[in-house]
Amino acid sequence: MPDALLKTLLAQEHRVWAALTSGDAAADQALLSPSFVGLYPDGYAGRAEHVAQLAGGPTVARYRLEEARALPLAEGLGLLCYRAEYTRPGGAAWERMWVSSLWRREGAAWVNLFSQDTPCDAPFRPV
Repeated sequence: MPDALLKTLLAQEHRVWAALTSGDAAADQALLSPSFVGLYPDGYAGRAEHVAQLAGGPTVARYRLEEARALPLAEGLGLLCYRAEYTRPGGAAWERMWVSSLWRREGAAWVNLFSQDTPCDAPFRPV
């Protein structure tokens, strides 16, 4: 189950990143629950704010997702965690962040309920 869930959720997450690289606001919106909550270094964002970032076009030029793990939480509900590395349009430097993304199956589709991005350029120091 975890391997199948990992493959499924990673495919959905790649669809979100594909929307960010193409600037496809409609695709981005279709993947997010109407009640989507994003938690970012600068605070909370809902689905409207997540989609609005694409009004000026793509926000990501290239990306790769690594160290992915999936955690089944309940039937049709799973948490995907991974490290994302990406570049911005016109930028050459790679940025990195840890992402946790909560997905729920609705019929044949999956929707993103929650996502948290944590920049990871600093070395890890356990508390």
